[in-house]
Amino acid sequence: MGSRAVVVPDQQPRGRGGKQKNGQAEGRNRRVLRDIGNLVPVPTVEEKPQNQISRPKPLAEVVNGGGAVKAAAAAHKKHFDPPKPETVIVISSDEELESEEKKKPVAVIARKSRVGSSRTMTSILTARSKALCGPTTKPKDPIADIDAADADNELAVVEYVEDIYKFYKLTEGESRVHDYMDSQPEINSKMRSILIDWLTEVHRKFELMPETLYLTINIVDRYLSMNAVPRRELQLVGISSMLIACKYEEIWAPEVSDFIVISDNAYVREQILIMEKAILGKLEWYLTVPTPYVFLVRFIKASVPSNDHREEMENMVFFLAELGLMHYPTIILYCPSMIAASAVYAARCTLNSNPLWTETLKHHTGYSEDQLGDCAKMLARFHSDGGGVEKSKLKAVYKKFSSPDRGSVALFPPARSLLLVL
Repeated sequence: MGSRAVVVPDQQPRGRGGKQKNGQAEGRNRRVLRDIGNLVPVPTVEEKPQNQISRPKPLAEVVNGGGAVKAAAAAHKKHFDPPKPETVIVISSDEELESEEKKKPVAVIARKSRVGSSRTMTSILTARSKALCGPTTKPKDPIADIDAADADNELAVVEYVEDIYKFYKLTEGESRVHDYMDSQPEINSKMRSILIDWLTEVHRKFELMPETLYLTINIVDRYLSMNAVPRRELQLVGISSMLIACKYEEIWAPEVSDFIVISDNAYVREQILIMEKAILGKLEWYLTVPTPYVFLVRFIKASVPSNDHREEMENMVFFLAELGLMHYPTIILYCPSMIAASAVYAARCTLNSNPLWTETLKHHTGYSEDQLGDCAKMLARFHSDGGGVEKSKLKAVYKKFSSPDRGSVALFPPARSLLLVL
């Protein structure tokens, strides 16, 4: 903070009578003291206290009422006041670049002018062109609202369906089985495929719900992964698993006697009930699991939001999915949601849907087209290997989806685009 200057009046010569000269002469001979940055004490006389001398007004101020002096003072203040800093507004990145380069050494500026100047100016011009012309990239396809048509359907639970499927995705790993054939001394993957093929035929004869077949396969695999089963009891595990699934899914479940008849009296009632109890004990009664079926229903809806061609797509998707579940490597290598999404992708490739994968499918499945490639190729190979019924002994799935009520989708040629890259 600047020091306050005290102006001390000059000692004027006195006249004969000890009186000062008139105010005009005093105003003409006085000097204006500047701010010297320090306090100057006023000399005093011990005998008499010196009266403070006030500066008289100039004659011009007295005569003209102070108007001229005020104008002169204003002009003087305008002349000597320090200029106020101006606000600098940067309107272009060129000025900012120029000001930054002024602060740097000459060598740095020269090097930048040789190396980065053209790149900087190019990027600036490109940015300005994009701002004027608008975005050049093609916008992504909008995500369709697949639940809009079911807004008034209370059974569709539109308010909770997204949270339900998020929960399915989080918990599908808990009921997924891993490679267990090494722990089965009398059973191999071929025997398992024969069992699933027979259970598919039984499921069709009893006209059961689709959910029952998928839950039956899940129960069979989970029990075989926990307990070693003799070869002679493998079919018993199959019919007991289907009995449990029917009690869980069906309104009118088949009776134990029906399974005895369908198995050609290979087992008695007590054997089926004992195996049923053993399976439930091993699984700890954990039956509410996300099978591929729950994902298939949702992903088919995302694939065909409207009812146009939905039946054909639905039959093809279920055909490929059941082909995959019948083969042991599919359920070992891939989780239920990926099997379902790959079945949808392979079905779209088989039916030549355009595009093969959409943003809506990517959003609801959680998988990109590249992630589904391997599993979809496997399903297409299963379709190709069974193109002729004589090529495969496992005919239940092909018979089921060769019938007119299933759209005869098993007779369609397999996806060529997936087979060419094998």
